[in-house]
Amino acid sequence: MKEINAMTAEDVLSDEVLEEVFSDEDEIHKARMLLTLEERAAALGVKKKFAQMVAAYKRMERRIKLSEKNRVAHSLDNWTNFDGPYESMFCGSWIAREDGIYVQNTGTLDVVACYHPILPIERLKNLETGEEQIKIAYKRNGAWEEIIVPKTLITSANKIVALSGRGIAVTSENARLLVRYLSDVENMNGSSIPVQHSSSKLGWIRGGFLPYDRELVFDGDSRFRQVFESIREEGDRETWYRHVKALRATGRIEIKFALAASFASILLYLVGGLPFIVDLWGETEGGKTVSLMLACSVWANPDESSYIGDFKTTDVSLEARADVLNHLPVILDDTSKASQKIRENFEGMVYDLCSGKGKSRSNKELGMNRENRWQNAILTNGEHPLTSYVTQGGAMNRILELECGERVYRDPQRTADLLKQHYGFAGRDFIAAVKDLGRDAIREIQAGFQEKLRDDGKMEKQSISLSVILTADQVATDHLFRDGQYIPLEEAKGVLMDKEELSENERAYEFIVSEVEININKFRPDSYTGEYRGEVWGCMEEGYAVILNNAFTRICERGGFSGKSFLSWAARNELIQTQGGKNFKNKKFYGKAIRCLWLKMPEGDGGFDEVTQTDKLPF
Repeated sequence: MKEINAMTAEDVLSDEVLEEVFSDEDEIHKARMLLTLEERAAALGVKKKFAQMVAAYKRMERRIKLSEKNRVAHSLDNWTNFDGPYESMFCGSWIAREDGIYVQNTGTLDVVACYHPILPIERLKNLETGEEQIKIAYKRNGAWEEIIVPKTLITSANKIVALSGRGIAVTSENARLLVRYLSDVENMNGSSIPVQHSSSKLGWIRGGFLPYDRELVFDGDSRFRQVFESIREEGDRETWYRHVKALRATGRIEIKFALAASFASILLYLVGGLPFIVDLWGETEGGKTVSLMLACSVWANPDESSYIGDFKTTDVSLEARADVLNHLPVILDDTSKASQKIRENFEGMVYDLCSGKGKSRSNKELGMNRENRWQNAILTNGEHPLTSYVTQGGAMNRILELECGERVYRDPQRTADLLKQHYGFAGRDFIAAVKDLGRDAIREIQAGFQEKLRDDGKMEKQSISLSVILTADQVATDHLFRDGQYIPLEEAKGVLMDKEELSENERAYEFIVSEVEININKFRPDSYTGEYRGEVWGCMEEGYAVILNNAFTRICERGGFSGKSFLSWAARNELIQTQGGKNFKNKKFYGKAIRCLWLKMPEGDGGFDEVTQTDKLPF
């Protein structure tokens, strides 16, 4: 061997030197030589590479000792012999080496189970279902990859061929042998293959919080693997905090509310609250999308096709997303892009998401699948308020709406670009702060806000949801931002809906619709003569009841409703057509414009089929 002090980096890392050192039978002398070589490697700047080479040689040395057999052509009989980070495993009669997996059969090596290294490295036991999954490592094109699959997938020759889609060399021909090999390796190394508890859900799991507490492994639906992988820290912590503090300093409630709602999602489990929806709505370029990105950047990558979803999907998919996120917020962009199926049943979707519980479904074995459950906040946005898609009070009671005014952000593009580069820090910090405070302290803060929001004139469910948001805002302000920029209580109350506004106006709408139906002849000419008979209240046109102003006033008086309150509510929910900011729209009869209320009639009601206005009106 060359003098150590004269060695170059190439000499220190060469196989010739390391093989000579490891062939030394004197363990004490071997250790001294390794220490001296390590010092030389450090001086040459290759200490890390040297340590990796020594570790590789030590692994090979252990394999040789464990095999207790002679090594032939760098292959260890009865033990897996793969180059890489994984320890050798006993494989019995199988020959497992870099060029594939073979069956030992009277000395021939022509029966192939797999053409590349593959082995089970970890078992995962799901805490929700008790079912097991298995982590498999395999090597293709010189690189190791890991996948997690259901245990049932690798125990069936018919099912295991599905792994070919992930690049594993399995066909219907070698499937049976590969199943046997994986089963033998797992069972022969049962005590050395670690068992890891796993969960298909994120959030609070057994006192920890997934994905931040690494005692648990995520094994959720592969459809949402991208969502899970987006929940990480990226960029610079101080850059994110500095920019967000500057945004909060502008005093805009939209910014503070979006952040607080995102934080509040993980508090619902601690305070026992029900899921709720926070809807940011307003005109184009009002800052709605950037606000959702800001809320998302607390936990994950806010870029497109990462964490943020949309309504171009099915209710089943939304349910599955909510179940996986569990306690983390569900963020959905642009309600106007809702699929036709969701649009037809928006109220049902709101009820389902805010119930925190999915539908019970049976499987093909006639058993029951695990029921989807979640307890989080849902953040949405759109040009129109979400309540414009729903009419039932129960659905509205689960929605907190906040209108995004003009120029929420001075430079929205700069904010969006920065958030895409720096994200994920505040979520971990908030979880740490909540753990330090403890559940009792969080509940005490929430109860205090709930008491301050108690108002017989407001909807109680909305008040509870708002109290959780204000709790999250206080914790984040005190422990993360430390800027004193709390959401003003009185300003926050503005998102709450009055009980009378909710129930009275719905009943008013139903009463007016029924009055139109009862008096339908006062809105239509005689089908035979084409003439109106008796008193005329208006006409039917394109799904709307066009009601004369004085007729509308008399209907409201008869029902005991406030016409002014109803018009305000109906305009917000897009149940009437407006003109020039007014709730009445002109309708020409014989060339004369008359102020009328254009009231949208319920869809699918047979009594209100479309009728085109006739020109035979008596005025």
